[in-house]
Amino acid sequence: MIILSKINLQLFAEEKTEPATPKRRQDARKKGQVFQSREITSALIIITGFLMINLLAMPSLAKFKALMRYLILTYSGANDDVFNPIRIHGLLKYIFQEGLLIAAPIILLIFVASLFATYFQVGFVFTTEALTFKLERLSPVEGFKRIFSKRSLVELAKSIVKVVVLFYIMYSFLVSQYKGVPMLLDMSVQDILKYALNILFGITIRIGIVLVVLGVLDYFFQWREYETSLKMSKEDIKEEFKETEGNPQIKTEIRKKQRQISMRRMMEDLKKADVVITNPTHFAVALMYDSNVNNAPVVVAKGQDIIAIRIKEEAQKLNIPIVENKPLAQALYKSTEIGDMIPPELYQAVAEVLAYVYSLKGE
Repeated sequence: MIILSKINLQLFAEEKTEPATPKRRQDARKKGQVFQSREITSALIIITGFLMINLLAMPSLAKFKALMRYLILTYSGANDDVFNPIRIHGLLKYIFQEGLLIAAPIILLIFVASLFATYFQVGFVFTTEALTFKLERLSPVEGFKRIFSKRSLVELAKSIVKVVVLFYIMYSFLVSQYKGVPMLLDMSVQDILKYALNILFGITIRIGIVLVVLGVLDYFFQWREYETSLKMSKEDIKEEFKETEGNPQIKTEIRKKQRQISMRRMMEDLKKADVVITNPTHFAVALMYDSNVNNAPVVVAKGQDIIAIRIKEEAQKLNIPIVENKPLAQALYKSTEIGDMIPPELYQAVAEVLAYVYSLKGE
């Protein structure tokens, strides 16, 4: 019983109940793991194809008549020259060109509709992850799992329902139109084509409505399945947080680099200082005062212990006056940051120091 309890607790701990983090969503998208409804894409392709056929049928009929007239007038003779390879090549070339002119607009618009449906749902995603070779794809066991998985069975059920519904719609509509079939005997070819196009248009509208409804339902189903597949356990979130934060050694190295950059910048700004106030060995604060820019002296550098020694050494190289004032140095170090103006309560003490420094310079 104790062992079973431990197993159950472990399973519960690994249960994926947490929504996906932005990083997990981004990683999934980079791998090409996005959701879309194929039903919406199919609906848009079918509707576009039927509508284009309905719109281009009459112009295509004129081109087809011209093609047949050309074939009859050119190849009606029963002589051996008809089977000349050059004439056959020309015939095939002409038929291909005319057929392409008839079919190209329909194919092109269907292709654009397919791209639009996919982009509308997914956006732009480029990845080669799906092309990488994975050994588990060759495993028969994994193959059977995919074939008889819950997702596959759901897709099969959806396909069966869609076929049955579409067949019923087409059958019921065609049955309602059968009374007009005998009248086709007295119609011209053009009128017969118009009649067929009206029937095709009626079927297209009905099928399109059904496919759009099925597509919307399938879209929300795919979205739910996608969100479920991305869910994470609390342990997954902890691991991701560790990865995002990075290795402690890397973070230490980054902080070290940041301190080095900050130190270089501070030493560069030290050139602007008018005075360095020190507590002999522990603190050093460099001040700059320009009455045209600031209302009070500004801290351009400060440091403790080793950094204080570095500041004093650099100040000596730059011939910046160094004034030893233990309480003032401590007060400035504790109450200011680099770039801050000194607090008002230290104005008097700092003014005395600056007056001393200016007197040394003869200012």
